[in-house]
Amino acid sequence: MTNPTVPTAMSNRPVTLMSLGHACVDVYQGAVAALVPYFVAERSYTYAAASGIVLAASLLSSVVQPLFGALTDRWAMPWLLPVSALLAGTGVALSGVTGSYALTLLVVAVSGIGVAAYHPEAARVARHVSRGRHTAMSWFSLGGNLGFAAAPLAVFAAVAMSGGLRATPLLIVPALAGGALCAAAVRAAKRPTPASAAEANAPTRAPATATACAPARGDDWPSFLRLSGAIVCRSTVFVGLSTFISLYVRQRTSGGEVSGTAALFVLYLGGAAGTVAGGRLATRYGRITVVRRSYALTVLAVAGVVCVPGPPLYLFVALTSAGLYVPFSLHITYGQDYLPGRVGTASGVTLGLAVSVGGLASPLIGALADATTLRTALAPLVVLPALGWYLLRPLREPAMISS
Repeated sequence: MTNPTVPTAMSNRPVTLMSLGHACVDVYQGAVAALVPYFVAERSYTYAAASGIVLAASLLSSVVQPLFGALTDRWAMPWLLPVSALLAGTGVALSGVTGSYALTLLVVAVSGIGVAAYHPEAARVARHVSRGRHTAMSWFSLGGNLGFAAAPLAVFAAVAMSGGLRATPLLIVPALAGGALCAAAVRAAKRPTPASAAEANAPTRAPATATACAPARGDDWPSFLRLSGAIVCRSTVFVGLSTFISLYVRQRTSGGEVSGTAALFVLYLGGAAGTVAGGRLATRYGRITVVRRSYALTVLAVAGVVCVPGPPLYLFVALTSAGLYVPFSLHITYGQDYLPGRVGTASGVTLGLAVSVGGLASPLIGALADATTLRTALAPLVVLPALGWYLLRPLREPAMISS
């Protein structure tokens, strides 16, 4: 006889669909950075102008993401998931066929709004269907990481192999798939699973595991703000590297388009492995230990990216990716636990605002690169993970009670 408290394929189906939908949406977060080298090559943009495109995707997303988070705290809006997926894809698909820099900024900003609208509601639904399990949330986050990793390959296939920037309309395909997957996930989330049915029939049964817990106190804003500050440091490193790593690796390895695409792929794909590892490591060693050590690792890894020439550079790109992504899903659950009364707001900040706000620094990095070199412009990124580690030092696990 099957134990109803053990997650089955049926009960995991919504998590799987959410993860796949997340992958399709986050293709468009990765695609903007992946398009930068092509804007530089085909339109002769400066580093600052090219990084302005990343800023356009980040700026409106950063501004409106907390708004969407606050809205999902008040009203469930599952219909927003497929709509936002389509909006994110449409903006990127149009970016290569616009006739001016201003229009390019506009459509990329529209894509950023789609991404901003998706994440708070997606994180709320994922928390609901995963029942707060760290491992399940890491699988949801993994979907986004895989989307990031697929972005440079999708852009390379659509742009480099199909006629340049004019081929960007092909990039609408993941949005169509994502819209369908998100709609299916919403339908699946509404169906009772065997586990939930068992709980309904046995309301007095004690929780079988520690996942059936809830924060024992109210919103802890000081801890949440420290966490958000650390995530901003992480975001600035990630967005700065993802914007320029393709161009940087071409210079440091004397390679061509393939070498730059490979470096961006390594940066994003290593994040997928790091996210899965993060959930498992947190279960074994505790969230705060894993998060702090990840930030410490990132300091050394980014220093290697800046200082090490030639093919070994790829190893440090992979280590940087792991250091940045092992704590990724843990940031989300921490934020939700620190603000148990505002889960949508916490998700909007940890999964959205604090992540995309790193794009605000991209034009500064680009301007410094125009004035000096890319290597000089990337060097300050070494300091930021150390600052994030310092902000995390006083944090403790939120007090929990059985629900």
